[in-house]
Amino acid sequence: MTDHEFYMDEAIAEAIKAQEMDEVPVGVVVVKDGVIVGRGHNEKEKRRDATAHGEILAIQDASAHLGSWRLSDCDMYVTLEPCPMCAGAIVMARVRRLFIGADDPKSGACGSLMNVVQDNRLNHRVEVVRGIKAQECSYLLKEFFKKKRIK
Repeated sequence: MTDHEFYMDEAIAEAIKAQEMDEVPVGVVVVKDGVIVGRGHNEKEKRRDATAHGEILAIQDASAHLGSWRLSDCDMYVTLEPCPMCAGAIVMARVRRLFIGADDPKSGACGSLMNVVQDNRLNHRVEVVRGIKAQECSYLLKEFFKKKRIK
């Protein structure tokens, strides 16, 4: 198992926490120098807050842990390609690298629908690596929505 697979497994564990709360199963970890410094998963329903995406919560957690909003020495692992809001937050937090599990052709803002994190007009660009444990990440989401449709 590579380090990238290990960290994505940790993000998947966060996604499972969201799923257990009947939230869309997206999980995130933020890593600095080989140590997980931030975690998050979707909590929109629980918090009744449209901004309570896993990426936002993981950025907040990492920033609190590190005592800085600048995450320029940090990497983020996320099970689903971030939306425009989260992609913007990733840029604003100065995340160094973004490792994505599953692509999101409907609202992905890191190369699928648009590419906020690598837009040359912005003052920071994020290196993106796609497809880390993509099948596992995609499976979680497909099964979640399949069960929702049955209900």
